[in-house]
Amino acid sequence: MGYKSDIEIAREANKKPIQEIGAKLDIPSEHLLPYGHDKAKVSQEFINSVQGNKNGKLILVTAINPTPAGEGKTTTTVGLGDGLNRIGKKAAICIREASLGPCFGMKGGAAGGGYAQVVPMEEMNLHFTGDFHAITSAHNLLSAMIDNHIYWGNSLEIDERRVVWRRVMDMNDRALRDMVTSLGGVSNGFPRQTGFDITVASEVMAILCLSTSLQDLQKRLGDIIVAYRRDKTPIYCRDIKADGAMTVLLKDAMQPNLVQTLENNPAFVHGGPFANIAHGCNSVMATTTALKVADYVVTEAGFGADLGAEKFMNIKCRKAGLAPAAVVLVATVRAMKMNGGVAKADLGGENVDAVKKGCPNLGRHIENVKSFGVPVVVAINHFVTDTEAEVQAVKDYVATMGSEAILCQHWEKGSAGIEELATRVAEIADADMANFAPLYADELSLFEKIETIAKRIYRADEVLADAKIRSQLKEWEAAGYGHLPVCMAKTQYSFTTDPNRRGAPLGHSVPVREVRLSAGAGFVVVICGEIMTMPGLPSVPASESIMLNDQGQIEGLF
Repeated sequence: MGYKSDIEIAREANKKPIQEIGAKLDIPSEHLLPYGHDKAKVSQEFINSVQGNKNGKLILVTAINPTPAGEGKTTTTVGLGDGLNRIGKKAAICIREASLGPCFGMKGGAAGGGYAQVVPMEEMNLHFTGDFHAITSAHNLLSAMIDNHIYWGNSLEIDERRVVWRRVMDMNDRALRDMVTSLGGVSNGFPRQTGFDITVASEVMAILCLSTSLQDLQKRLGDIIVAYRRDKTPIYCRDIKADGAMTVLLKDAMQPNLVQTLENNPAFVHGGPFANIAHGCNSVMATTTALKVADYVVTEAGFGADLGAEKFMNIKCRKAGLAPAAVVLVATVRAMKMNGGVAKADLGGENVDAVKKGCPNLGRHIENVKSFGVPVVVAINHFVTDTEAEVQAVKDYVATMGSEAILCQHWEKGSAGIEELATRVAEIADADMANFAPLYADELSLFEKIETIAKRIYRADEVLADAKIRSQLKEWEAAGYGHLPVCMAKTQYSFTTDPNRRGAPLGHSVPVREVRLSAGAGFVVVICGEIMTMPGLPSVPASESIMLNDQGQIEGLF
């Protein structure tokens, strides 16, 4: 039996006008600002009007460490939202927007897969409603204004060697990581070393995703530290007077986007911070709005639970006053086998022993999520090559961890394949079993916060940080930033900082290469190991096979 590609399935979708989707959440059509017929932004006026509503139940979907075998976290998020609606619940989905970098690189899009997708798939994976363009423009406006300020006499006394605000673009381009600007003589300014990050790693992206209103957005933008003087006192975005114009550029981007699943259920797709660099969650605006208009909100956090779920709990929930009622942890038999040492080419054959050998990775994620006081259910995302014995091995293992695993076939069957999980998740959420608390208190020192995550989530023995990094953290504490949470930038493929160490390793250390203060977003970024804030393209990028076919349709997006 041949299976259709994601884009073929998406193209055959029976989409409804976006006004009908809004009506499911009681959003009047005059409060939907349409972008075409199948996507719309939700007006700020409507968002303000529902603030008195009771909150629905928040369900987080996370996963084991990703492997090249694929886990299907977004697919499960979408499937579960459809499943909850199928069993008669009023549910909405909240996911992030896709970055062009991975779409043209190797990871593919971010709209789910099979019969558990959000549509319009092509637009969502390309320009969508222009939010990322707005973020890129706002970020680079600030960059231009900093250099312009220096050019016209530098009255703020910026030390050109200490400008910490880089530039961004939404593309994987390793050539731009480290560069010199303003060459070519007097009229072009003063040459200095700088570089580009990918837009999804921008502090402006993080700020947009954590802001609760336009006023909050402008305040946070103003709080960005862009440079230091020779005496190391900070210079803020508001000193450059860029915060007003940046807010104007981001005015529409602040409003959540509403689209639909293949089964015509509502999905808020908004914000897109990378989870291996930034905090990897849907925007606070979208999530809190969804909670006011739906009884159940299914959201995801990027990559494995050691990154996405940890940041969702320690950063997003802490900042927005949210608490998840249940967590779904996605795993696949294929990924268990890969963690158990099987090569990708050999994943097709039954190998129950390898499944058992790979399960400790899943077990550690279960323990970690439970340490936040939230009940966990494992979703086994079914692949056609899985055998009954392999699936049973995962279920048996999860039972020993005091949790339960449920087989899900939403990729193949849509909501019909995930009814069992939807029913169980609704039961857990309704039982109010969660006793959520972040992993560390605001009062801990920044280094102790890093150590807490390294030891309790990654199970490392120690954090390696040289004197320069430790004194930098102490300086920020002295300046009043010690209460901030930390945002770990680390490889998504392993609990360690070595992407090749699968399973559940012990006896490792976490080397911290650099720390960056995101004073506007409200966290300290801790860059561990070899992680890059501007990714490169692989030797054969996906963009080589993306094209328009004879009918003018897009081919090659996945």
